[in-house]
Amino acid sequence: MAETYVSGVAGRYATALFELARDAGAVDAVKADLARFTALIAESDDLKRLVRSPVFTSEEQERAIAALLDKAGIGGLAGNFFKTVAANRRLFTVEAIIRGFDALVAAYKGEVVAEVTVAQPLSEAHAATLKEALDALTGKDVKLAVEVDPSLLGGLKVKIGSKLVDASLKTKLNSIRHAMKEVR
Repeated sequence: MAETYVSGVAGRYATALFELARDAGAVDAVKADLARFTALIAESDDLKRLVRSPVFTSEEQERAIAALLDKAGIGGLAGNFFKTVAANRRLFTVEAIIRGFDALVAAYKGEVVAEVTVAQPLSEAHAATLKEALDALTGKDVKLAVEVDPSLLGGLKVKIGSKLVDASLKTKLNSIRHAMKEVR
């Protein structure tokens, strides 16, 4: 496995959780629990507010997270992790921690993740075609992480590691606009 580093506070938490999960042989179980928690955040404005707002005390965050984890059936390493993060007043970093954990798992499993941003949701056929092209380009099994951003107008952006290919209509229009300004 190539060394993968995630930085900052979120990186330290992600690395610690990954090492615990790896040593316990529970990487996939923890990844699934983190994905469930991410889905809960996406579904609930109240949970987003709890996670991101500094207004709540650590005790309030701990109680709310414990109740949520019980209701969602998230326990074990992931459950203890969320409780520790809340107790340490670091809940605002939980989304970055989960992204860091996912990056560490991908590196551990030899996967490459392509962050794809599109203006409209991709059809299954387009996603499969894009995946095949990226697999051929990298020579590895590429996992697509697709995000929809209507502000792109059309086209897509693909980021693999530190490389970014921006083929969005928004960027092309901005380039034309800048070129026209220079002509004047």
